[in-house]
Amino acid sequence: MMLYIIQIIITSLVLLLMAKIVKGVEIESWGSALFAAVILGLVNAFVKPLMVLLTIPLTVITMGLFLLVINALMLQLVAALSPGVSISGFGKAVLGSVVLTILNLLALAILV
Repeated sequence: MMLYIIQIIITSLVLLLMAKIVKGVEIESWGSALFAAVILGLVNAFVKPLMVLLTIPLTVITMGLFLLVINALMLQLVAALSPGVSISGFGKAVLGSVVLTILNLLALAILV
């Protein structure tokens, strides 16, 4: 349980940093980022695997690049479900998901 709480806090920080890097992604407050991190965890646990499963043919045809689209859609879903979080367009969601992935990998590398 403690590991999950730490992971949510780190994801909140990474979301705030991503919003500073990517223009067009706005997070109003720390509380909004914390709520978005929880929603992101739930979306990645339940919705994303279903989307990946349903789009296997497209992912194979595009040699995995369609996963960027899925990640962006998941980020837009989080923004739609989280008050205080907004993304100005699909391109910003793609860029935000790439930056979010890179920042999460860096945070993981630092902590482990």
